[in-house]
Amino acid sequence: MPSTKLDRRLMLGSAAALAFSVARPARAEWSAVPEPIMRLHERLRGLDADGLDPTWYGLPAREAAMSDPAGFQSATHNAARQALTDLLHGRAMAPPGRVDIRRDTPALPLNGWMSELAGSAEPAQVISRAADLPAGQAALRAAMAEARAREARGALPAVPTGGIIEPGRFSERVPALRARLAATDPVVAAAPVAEPNMYDEVLAEAVRRFQNAAGLEADGRVGAGTQMALNRTASMDVRALSIAMDLRRAAPEPGRERRIEVNIPDFMLHVYEGQKVVLEMPVIIGRPQRATPLLTTRLTSVQFNPPWGVPVRNAVEDKLPLLQRNPLALVRNGTRIFQRVDGEQVEVDPTTVEWRNYSRTNFPFTMRQDPGEANALGRIKFVMPNSEDIFMHDTPERHLFGRSERAFSSGCVRLGRPMDFLAMAVEGMEGWDRNRMARSVSDGRTFGIALRRQPSVRLIYRTTVVENGLVRIRPDLYGHDEAYWRAMERGPARPMAARA
Repeated sequence: MPSTKLDRRLMLGSAAALAFSVARPARAEWSAVPEPIMRLHERLRGLDADGLDPTWYGLPAREAAMSDPAGFQSATHNAARQALTDLLHGRAMAPPGRVDIRRDTPALPLNGWMSELAGSAEPAQVISRAADLPAGQAALRAAMAEARAREARGALPAVPTGGIIEPGRFSERVPALRARLAATDPVVAAAPVAEPNMYDEVLAEAVRRFQNAAGLEADGRVGAGTQMALNRTASMDVRALSIAMDLRRAAPEPGRERRIEVNIPDFMLHVYEGQKVVLEMPVIIGRPQRATPLLTTRLTSVQFNPPWGVPVRNAVEDKLPLLQRNPLALVRNGTRIFQRVDGEQVEVDPTTVEWRNYSRTNFPFTMRQDPGEANALGRIKFVMPNSEDIFMHDTPERHLFGRSERAFSSGCVRLGRPMDFLAMAVEGMEGWDRNRMARSVSDGRTFGIALRRQPSVRLIYRTTVVENGLVRIRPDLYGHDEAYWRAMERGPARPMAARA
């Protein structure tokens, strides 16, 4: 018996030894990849938190650490070099026409970063440090985490689009509206429902809260803008945040010079001194069919009580249909019509013209609107030379600044507070106090002045804005984000430092 027990113990010991000998090579292969490389691999797998797709970099599968340790390390290092290049210099090549995108890549030379990545005891930390360089990335990363969490939870109920849903009215779309808001607003979720199709006050208050958070006019009316915001998906936010992160990479440091920026999709103008905002105001920009172009120029002069030479496109698309309905339609706002006769511009009596005989391709007239209260440019025009004939100006349609979505112009930028902008423009010019500015506007005389200080002006396109740590996402009004995302998917031509 004792010998049998001993034999059994020996047999069990041999089996354990055999199991250990079989398992040991696998653990030995795993341990052949240093722990810092495994942590680097894990950091690269999390690049989606930085707005980059890990699949863009040829990252090897984790299992390859066991089957091919050397290949795993080599592929991980190569992926890290490519990702580091994108984190520093930006993933996307600027699409054509994006003059608003500037990158100071010489300020972030790749060779030094690549050497640090290769020699670091913790290369994952080098990747994280590069990811954190651009201003505002921490807030964007937090918003990205929240958007991806929403994406993982699945789509929210959709609201059928159509006409405006008015508070206090009945609509077959109200149950869908209630279901959408109940998914994110606990007050709506807990409220009893007496009449399913009635747009009641509880639901209207929830809509106002939603509109306010989305940067919309909080009027409770569910129109096209609110419907679009309600149906915006988490995936759309993820893409917008990815673009916003990439646009900030290698952005040049602003100088101390005064500069003016108009962010087109945010409908806002800011005047900066270094990093400090010294003036801000709402603006009206071009509707999508007449998009405000992206520009880099300077503010050079101001014109008081300007006439408006109506562009041909505005004349044939906007004014001609009015004349065809009523030949006197333009008289009341001071618009005069001219035609060239024997080499001279001659004013035309609109009642003597059969306007239905003319069209977009057959329009031998020019139009000019005289200065005055009804003039489309208002009382002040701010000149910034450019090939697109775009400028900033006052407007008689002041009520439009109460709207949250302000794409109403034919391309030029209308200013919410033109007198404040004028005060900024003439600052430091002798004799130009508020009284003189007011007199220059009110006396009706047309004249211009050159500015002593001519700040830079940039018309930019940023759908995602970070202010005081809060992130606001606007719709991709002109489709520039879509083009940029395609450029991100294509990726840049790789510098040698990234391929080495």
